[in-house]
Amino acid sequence: KGPILLHDNARPHVSQFTIREIHELGYETLKHPPYSPDLSPTDYYFFKHFDNILRGKIFRNKADAVNTFVEFINSRTPDFYCNGIGTLAKRWKKCIESNGNYSG
Repeated sequence: KGPILLHDNARPHVSQFTIREIHELGYETLKHPPYSPDLSPTDYYFFKHFDNILRGKIFRNKADAVNTFVEFINSRTPDFYCNGIGTLAKRWKKCIESNGNYSG
């Protein structure tokens, strides 16, 4: 089984061409209910940690922002990413098992 992709429902980001290509490549996609706080990818583990790094930072230019991002990415171990993806998958599963009534 290959990767599973999650699309949000924002119309500017949903292209029928892209969806068709993804299906032709054999990838599975998950439907994302609108405004579901339980399934929000922006609440994902990675972003919480990255937000902590950004707090209080002021960037003088784009290069400063890019360098901070690269430093953050390079400072994390593979386990960090595995744990984050695993946590998100567990939340999705709980939400699915409770027919969308999971909040947590």
